[in-house]
Amino acid sequence: MKTKNLLKYFMIAAVVSIIFAACKKRETTPTPVDSDTSGAADNALAEGTFNDVSNIADQGAAGSLSSYLSASNNYSGERGTLTACAIITLDSTVSGGITTHTIKIDFGAIPHACLDGKIRTGIINASYKGYYHALESRLVIGFDQYSVNGNLVVGSNTIIHKNPVNGHKSDSIYVNATITKFNSGGATIHWVSSRAREWIAGDNTPSDKTDDIFSISGNITGTHSNGNGFSATCDNLKIHLNCKWIESGDLNYTPSGKSTRYIKFGTDGTCDSLATVQLEGVTTTFIMP
Repeated sequence: MKTKNLLKYFMIAAVVSIIFAACKKRETTPTPVDSDTSGAADNALAEGTFNDVSNIADQGAAGSLSSYLSASNNYSGERGTLTACAIITLDSTVSGGITTHTIKIDFGAIPHACLDGKIRTGIINASYKGYYHALESRLVIGFDQYSVNGNLVVGSNTIIHKNPVNGHKSDSIYVNATITKFNSGGATIHWVSSRAREWIAGDNTPSDKTDDIFSISGNITGTHSNGNGFSATCDNLKIHLNCKWIESGDLNYTPSGKSTRYIKFGTDGTCDSLATVQLEGVTTTFIMP
């Protein structure tokens, strides 16, 4: 009888020891450090791509693509053939007294290097009604096999002209589009944004687009290329058309269920490819695509 009781005590003690050890292990296992900053590069890619699209379509509607042509381009007149980079085709139709203008910016099926150093193929299509610079005029932009540096763009991008801000022209820009990343096994970035664009320099020299500078602020949601959702806000992103990257500004990027990543574009307000992302007090430098 005593032997049975002793065996029972030993078994209870063993079970308690195992439970205690398991609990202690769970208590002492460190929480994995959140160090994933890959979303910063995804957002830099999307920001650059759709700022670029807005500017290309805007310039195409206004009649010039001077900041995107390669040096050998021969361009004359309001619209024409951009032999080394793209062909612009304009068509207008009248219905009910309203003129609808359509613009086709065709970079061709063979990749072409433009003046900004980016390789483009495919077509950007855009349309608007009436006078392009009229208040509330709406430029609706779509894509046909359009790619930049091999990244395929699908979706819509809309520019609406608004009242001046601080004496500068301003627009509301809405994007709902997807980027399929080049050499990434089909990984995509889904990007939905509502942002304000203020033209802060260069609007008094319409024949020279390279001195144009825009400030962009607003909100973004979507899905990162790893499949996780995110939300973001951007503030005073400085877009200078003679620079292929965002020159300065801030973007706060928050993946679903994780801490906010604080992204700063540019290192000193000049044109370079460097940006930083701060996460959990640690700052990392990355190169914008």
